[in-house]
Amino acid sequence: MSNAPLVVSSVEVPGNAVKKGSAWITAKASERSKYRVALRPINQAYSSDPKFKKYSQQVEKCLNSFDDVHEWADCIAFLKQLLKTFQTYSQFKEIPKKLIVAKRLSQCLNPALPTGVHQRALEVYIHILQVLGFFEKVIALLDKLSTSASLSFFFQNIWLIMLTTPSARGTSLNYLSRRLPHITDIVGKDIGLMIRAFAAALEDENLLVRRGALDLLLTAIRVDSMAIRKAHAEDKAIIMKAAVGVVLRRDISLNRRLYSWLLGPEERPDNPIAYYKEHALGLLYSTLKNEMFSPSGEYAESRPFKIFISLLDKWEVGSPLADMLVYDAFKAIKVLMEAHSTDSGEDLMMTASTLYEALEPEILWKPLLSKIFKELSGEGTRTEALDLALFVIKTFSHDEEIQSTHFPTILAGLLDCLDIRLHSQPPLSTSPATLRSLVLLEEILKYTPHLGLKEEARCSQRPYLFACSFYEVEDFEPVPQGSAPRSDSTIPFTTSFNNLFALTEHSARLLTGAGPAVGSVREALSRTLTLSERLLARLTISVDVAWETSIWMDALLQTFEHESATFTTVDRVVTLIAALSRSKLIQPRLNINNRVSMRKMVTKLLQYLKTDTVAYHAQSHVESVIAQTMASPESRNVAEAYEAFGILWRLSEDNTVPGFKFKVPLMIVLETLKSTDPGLYRIGETWMRCSLKSYLRILDPILYDLLGPPISRTSHNFKVHKRDIAGFLYERSFDLRLINHLLEVLLSVVSFAGQGFTKAAATSGIKRSHHSLLVQRVELAFQDANRSYLDVLVEILLRFIQSEPSFPLSPTVKPLNLLLQSTAIQLLQLIITRGEFDQALIGSIEAIVIGKLYYSVHTRSLDLQNKLLHLLHSIISLSISHVESARQIPKENTTEAGAGQDDGIRYSLNPLLVQTLIDGISIRSNRPVMQHWLDFTLGAIPQFQPALQPAIIPLNDCICRQLTSILGEVVGASRFSQEYGADLQTSATELDLIMLINGLERLVLLGLALTSEADATDDDASIQEKPANEQSGGLLGYVSTVFSGDGGSGSTSEQSNTRSPGCRSLDDGVRILYSIWGTLIWKPPSTWTAREESLSLIYNRTRARCRRALEHLFRVQPMEVFESIIDWWNKDLMLQETSPDAAFELVDVLLSTAQNATHMLCESISSRISLAANRRPPANASLTDAILFKFMEQYFQRLEGPLAIQVWARYLTLVKELVTTSKEFKPPNFPALRCMNVLSVKVTQTTAMEDKRVRKELQDNYGRLLDSCVMFIGRSSDQGSWIRRANVIATNGRDSPAPRPMDEKLEDSTTSTPDTAKLPPNAEILYHITNFIAKSVVPNLRRFLLENDKVIAACNNIVYYIVNPAMRGKTRPMDVEPTVISIIEEMAKIPASLKSWRAAIVDLLSDNRTFNSVAEDGIKWQPIIKALYHSDKTAFSELLAKVGAAPSANIFTNKEYEMLLRSLSIRRLSFVLFSGEKNAFLTQLPTIQEKLVDVFRSVPSPVVQAEVFLCIRILLCRLSPHNLTSFWPVLLTELYRIFEQVIVALPADGSEDLQLILAACKCLDLLLVLQTEEFQVHQWTFITDTVDAIYRPDDWLPEGMLDQLAEIASSLPIDSKTSVLTHQSLNADQRPMRRPLLASARQIDSMRDLVPFFSNVSIASYESVYASGGNIDWDAIEKGIMDDMFDGR
Repeated sequence: MSNAPLVVSSVEVPGNAVKKGSAWITAKASERSKYRVALRPINQAYSSDPKFKKYSQQVEKCLNSFDDVHEWADCIAFLKQLLKTFQTYSQFKEIPKKLIVAKRLSQCLNPALPTGVHQRALEVYIHILQVLGFFEKVIALLDKLSTSASLSFFFQNIWLIMLTTPSARGTSLNYLSRRLPHITDIVGKDIGLMIRAFAAALEDENLLVRRGALDLLLTAIRVDSMAIRKAHAEDKAIIMKAAVGVVLRRDISLNRRLYSWLLGPEERPDNPIAYYKEHALGLLYSTLKNEMFSPSGEYAESRPFKIFISLLDKWEVGSPLADMLVYDAFKAIKVLMEAHSTDSGEDLMMTASTLYEALEPEILWKPLLSKIFKELSGEGTRTEALDLALFVIKTFSHDEEIQSTHFPTILAGLLDCLDIRLHSQPPLSTSPATLRSLVLLEEILKYTPHLGLKEEARCSQRPYLFACSFYEVEDFEPVPQGSAPRSDSTIPFTTSFNNLFALTEHSARLLTGAGPAVGSVREALSRTLTLSERLLARLTISVDVAWETSIWMDALLQTFEHESATFTTVDRVVTLIAALSRSKLIQPRLNINNRVSMRKMVTKLLQYLKTDTVAYHAQSHVESVIAQTMASPESRNVAEAYEAFGILWRLSEDNTVPGFKFKVPLMIVLETLKSTDPGLYRIGETWMRCSLKSYLRILDPILYDLLGPPISRTSHNFKVHKRDIAGFLYERSFDLRLINHLLEVLLSVVSFAGQGFTKAAATSGIKRSHHSLLVQRVELAFQDANRSYLDVLVEILLRFIQSEPSFPLSPTVKPLNLLLQSTAIQLLQLIITRGEFDQALIGSIEAIVIGKLYYSVHTRSLDLQNKLLHLLHSIISLSISHVESARQIPKENTTEAGAGQDDGIRYSLNPLLVQTLIDGISIRSNRPVMQHWLDFTLGAIPQFQPALQPAIIPLNDCICRQLTSILGEVVGASRFSQEYGADLQTSATELDLIMLINGLERLVLLGLALTSEADATDDDASIQEKPANEQSGGLLGYVSTVFSGDGGSGSTSEQSNTRSPGCRSLDDGVRILYSIWGTLIWKPPSTWTAREESLSLIYNRTRARCRRALEHLFRVQPMEVFESIIDWWNKDLMLQETSPDAAFELVDVLLSTAQNATHMLCESISSRISLAANRRPPANASLTDAILFKFMEQYFQRLEGPLAIQVWARYLTLVKELVTTSKEFKPPNFPALRCMNVLSVKVTQTTAMEDKRVRKELQDNYGRLLDSCVMFIGRSSDQGSWIRRANVIATNGRDSPAPRPMDEKLEDSTTSTPDTAKLPPNAEILYHITNFIAKSVVPNLRRFLLENDKVIAACNNIVYYIVNPAMRGKTRPMDVEPTVISIIEEMAKIPASLKSWRAAIVDLLSDNRTFNSVAEDGIKWQPIIKALYHSDKTAFSELLAKVGAAPSANIFTNKEYEMLLRSLSIRRLSFVLFSGEKNAFLTQLPTIQEKLVDVFRSVPSPVVQAEVFLCIRILLCRLSPHNLTSFWPVLLTELYRIFEQVIVALPADGSEDLQLILAACKCLDLLLVLQTEEFQVHQWTFITDTVDAIYRPDDWLPEGMLDQLAEIASSLPIDSKTSVLTHQSLNADQRPMRRPLLASARQIDSMRDLVPFFSNVSIASYESVYASGGNIDWDAIEKGIMDDMFDGR
């Protein structure tokens, strides 16, 4: 668009004729000439007056003295003399030498001068203005102006000025104070505009402005005025909100005016606040309430509450307001504080506390209690007031008066109200309001002292009515008829106990009724019991309670008979009853000394001592259980009888079978061996020694009965857990008591006889018996009578052990059969330990016993397992002794050649034994006898080695699984939080965990101690082979090992498999012990209950035992345990998250110092990275050095400075081992750099850096590690871009990488999602190295490398190897990886590194494709651009030189391309300006302005000029408005020129001028949004900025240029294209702000695209000023500018 001259003639357009600006210019020139003509006679009159000449000479003389001013005191003398001169000739209304006087006064107001000089200058100004009559002249001009239009229109413009121009508010108010007529004559159609103008004045920072606004409110806009009454509710709230906000200034004059406005001018002695209540109170209440619940983002949330507090100082205003607002105020405080996090809201909390302290307690509790009583009396579903009261009590501190006076009254009143309502309306007992009120009562009681509870009330009313009258609760519910108080006493203690006992009895009867809401009734009962107990604890005086103790206690104990009573209920019932029985202050006293009541309580409590209620054991009330004594038989003098029978027995022959003939006397004698009477036992013992004659005589009758026909059994295979166990079934019932008696007698005989009995029985055949029927029974039972007595007895016992009753007989026979089997097992064990058996019989007995154990475990039969285990131990001992005896070969038969040969004779392990042991330990139902199984296991395995060696590993795995299971139960119990729900069922105790840990420790040690030398040799061989295989993988092999997973390579699995079984058991043991250590960290709860006490006991004891076990294992195998802890720390991700410090605390426990821990870590790493042939093989081959480095890094992070110094030397040795062997990058270099970075941060914060050696070692080794990593990235970039995009397209259409953070690259490959696009392993490690350099290395370079030369060298390397390759060859130069941008950004903070990165950034800006990037990329580069031009002062000059470069003189140059290059140069300037801080380029502003003006003047290209408008928009955002004063003539001229030419001739569709017009419109759009004072004077040229924009008069014609364009362009054909206007919707929580209308417009194809903008801009500007309150959406403005700069092509 060419620079055409201004068009001053009229342009005819279809429709109305539009007046042009030439007429306006002519009129203004005419007015100025008339003013000069009017002043001419006055000047001529003064010039001829000799006194005025002398006056002028004196002023000139005084002004000349200013040249001699050298210090500020001289300025004061000059001003004093000048003022004296003016005052001497005050009769003249003219000031001589006006221009020089004005300059000198302005110089005296220089900010660098003292305030005394300023004060003197202002005094001179005041005198001059008084002499000239300036104010009156302005008043006269405004009066004249007001008559040229309607009053309403004139004053609407005054309102607009007050609203938009803060500097003019004071003068506007001065004018209004003199000329404001009756308000109804000037309001016009828009009351809201006037209200917003006064609101803006009331919120002005200037105190005088606020005072003037309040004065006008008092005189013209009273609360009851017509203007306020006609205003909308929103407008009323605006003026009230602004008016009451003045109290926050704490100015007495402001407050006095506000109170006068609220209370009204009339004096009414009888009712001084009637006016306030009638007109102002309701509006004030609604305004503050709305602001409390919906705070504006413009103010702090505490603002309305602070206003409320300030208004309380004026009782006439505050008292009525508090009655209405106090409830809502605290309700809003509760809502706001609950919405805040714990770290925020301190200001709100402090304000709320101040408000609580400022209010009288009666004012607060009056509405609270009123609403609480209503909630309790209604349906009981609402708990708002109860929750609020609970919040108030918990949140605020309460003084002594509240605690001793108010809380007892509230407590007694609430209890009485509950008692009244629940007995009249029983269904309310389970309502939420009732339960919540009980919680409130508990909280109140915490703060209520006993002194307040024992003071008698001041009247005889019942507590509920007294509370209502005390707090003046007017609308309370009356007491139902027939509900009399329970006693005449008014002492809170007495009334509270009466109510509480009635409530507990009521709740107990409801609980026994088993209604639908059992849980709620249970909670109500428990809470009333708790209240009663706590109240009883505070009782210090004797009280008479109106209760029937027996009826009350029977009602409570009746609940024990129902399932609805849980432990919480039982606990609190028993606790309260016990406390009441001990108290002597409650009359009548409660007596529990009767058997029925005590039995009920003790019986119920004993039920909670079962194993499945272990969570309640710690809270048992019964400390001991009464033991029952066994009655012994009476002693008799029977020695003679026993002796006589002994003689008869000796004289009888064996063939007479005396055992059958004298069976009854024999049994009597044998029973004496079981007698506890010493006399009887002596008689029986004497008889056995002197009269027995033969043991076979005793065996015959007993065996005969044991093989009797009543004992009928059949063979049967029991199916147990998919296994067949051979046994027998009883077909019919028999007298098991008799058989058991016989076995018990036989047991006593064998115990007495010892080996004599077993030897006699073993050497005598059954066929030698003189009782033929016995032989027949043996043959019938065993089909073979060629057996010894001992064989027959053992076989009988085994059959008894194997026999079980059939299903029909089970209920009656099974208990007795268990007793019989128990005796048989005892007898069999006694026989085996005292007899001799062959190996075959021992093997069969062992198999039967193991089978029986397996059957008992899986059928949940616990009673026999302990005895069977003892029997099995004896059998295995006997079997192994037989094997050892058989392997003893006479020495003379041993040859030298056969010395090393295996003889093949060894103990054969039963295949079912190991599984039985595992099941016995692991099955949950077997947990009560688990200790016996563990004792057997830990006793038998070390005793019978190596026979039981194969059982160690399976048993170790079993114990680990059991520990995991029980640990899960304990954790589950700790998460159980239903205090009033069903009882928690758990049987896990710390004893179970401790004994399993004991077993695990012993088994692991056994496995380590008994590892065979052959296995160890094999392990060493496999470990020696491993490093060679690792070397073949190179870098990628390392990466796959480090960053893929444990199972990533086959070699790792092979190494893991070659570990000895003992080491694998140790690893598993450490895993579960570490899990216990990290999981069972006890965190004390806020309130302790029975559950917490039990759980804390379990946690602490178990963790202590776990620690001892780990310490023991660590002493035995330190490196294995240490590496296992690290390995499982890495694998157990959940434990890492829940207990991040557990592993490191454990390392500190096991190792005495951090030095030792670091040494072991370094040794482990060295064993893995060393290339030496004689290197020590790693203890845990599956643990990689990457995991060790990762652990070391986090361990170093937790060290303090002094400890970091201790470990520095050892870690430095490891680093030197890495960097001295080769300069090439090795895989461990990067994790070593990470660890060294963490450790260096700690060391550099200590005094160790004063040591030159430490500094040198830090610089050298850190620099070498860094250089190797950086150069590795550079070499990798030569093979292609190292930061390759994953094949994933982001939502913005850009390729997006998918790197994983370093701490997420876990060695477990199963953690990665299959469908996630992964980077190649090489690219992944490169990404992580670069990310680490950006975040941790560059920010610390100056701290670590210290010397500038080394810092610069490191920065040069990073830029050369990382930054430059990453920025090379981009179609969008700014689309660089965030890590690279972070590197440059951090480097920019190092002053010495400027030359390292400057060239890269300058090249980036110089690239013509830079602005093809998207805005998001440009935002990332802004801090770097800002740093460059802040640090390098020459860079900006070079940039400006390119902007002003002359066009090429070459005739062959493409002019379009040249204009494009110039536009890009201006855009670069725009981007640099936009990246800087506000006023950052203020010193270069004249040069910038010169360049831009030159472009406007000499470059007619629309493309280039459009860029200048973009640059001007940025200058408007980045410079203060007053700094742009010199810009306005140029800017306004160009805008006027462009729009004038468009008015003359609209551009054609597709014209290149369209983009320039759009740029100018956007610039004007931004000016209208900013509403700077400098532009407001000129905006009428472009838009209609008065109320005519909304309410257009009938004869209105458009004056603004955009309004004219709207009419001109609207005649164009309409297109259905989408509008370029930005339509922005506000959320409910967003405040209205001014935003550009054209923010989303990028280009237009026709002028019709701008028609919506032209048509709406005046209305939108007016409405934004009206509604936004001066708030500007800077985010939207800056986003629009960035989108215009970066087109994203």
